[in-house]
Amino acid sequence: MPLQVCMGASMMCTFGMAPSSLVVLPTNKVFTNQMPDANIMDHVPMVNIMPFGMCMSLGNPTVASATSAAMGVLTPMPCIPNTPGPWAPGAATVLLGNQPALDNISMLQCAYGGVITFVTAGEFTVNIP
Repeated sequence: MPLQVCMGASMMCTFGMAPSSLVVLPTNKVFTNQMPDANIMDHVPMVNIMPFGMCMSLGNPTVASATSAAMGVLTPMPCIPNTPGPWAPGAATVLLGNQPALDNISMLQCAYGGVITFVTAGEFTVNIP
């Protein structure tokens, strides 16, 4: 059963080398254990989505450039997420701030080719129907 995602949820990117934590601003005015709950629009790079350590995607221009300079040897570079679209699919039956609530089975696409998923939801007590 999906879990509601809130501030502090742990995420991983398929091209990242380290986990990251979701940052949720209290704009939705819904809290779980005093932590703000997220909706699908909480996808803004460097506001909601923090770096995943080093990036290994050749779709990332800095990785491609460094790899080219290293004569084709994959050279990871710092991760700066590029997530222009919202999380999908979200919880269709629960709205927060007029948008679907974010649940732990939602995924986020990075423009550099990575897929961001949740490792933990940040809370473990509220189930989404």
